[in-house]
Amino acid sequence: MNKGLIIILVIVAIIGMFVMSLFGSYNSLVALDENVNTQWANVESKLQRRYDLIPNLVESVKGAMKQEQEVFTAIADARAKLAGAGSIPEKVEASNQLEGALSRLLVVVENYPELKSNQNVTALMDELAGTENRISTERDRYNTVVRDYNKAIRSFPKNILAGMFGFKERPYFEATEGANIAPKVNFD
Repeated sequence: MNKGLIIILVIVAIIGMFVMSLFGSYNSLVALDENVNTQWANVESKLQRRYDLIPNLVESVKGAMKQEQEVFTAIADARAKLAGAGSIPEKVEASNQLEGALSRLLVVVENYPELKSNQNVTALMDELAGTENRISTERDRYNTVVRDYNKAIRSFPKNILAGMFGFKERPYFEATEGANIAPKVNFD
């Protein structure tokens, strides 16, 4: 009877350790998932800051550059697309489109010396540059937590648990094709 009781206790202890390991693995997946959600919220808050700055910048520059309607239209279209984006990939694409339009605006501003001397434009450009740096930092942080999360849900044995509880891979924030090419503005 003593031997049988010891064997049962050993089996119960092994099962208990296995169950505790499952709880720990599940909880770590939940924590990683929440890290991704939190970091995406940080990216969105910086994108919102950019979104809010743009109308002020555009209005400040518009008066001096009536002929640059194409640039303003591209910015307005990209901003509207960002406002209507629902999923992370849609928001990434819209953000990249907006970034391209803003790059063209920056080139235009550089070509108008009277704009560079305008205090409102200068202050808004500085704010926008700071915001772009913040967005870049938050994107990098987002991609880091996505990498950690995706690695965890694909690693054995957590991949089994992740599949059972519906943890799915998260998309990275990636630049659109051609984002490494500087925009060209031609005034001819």
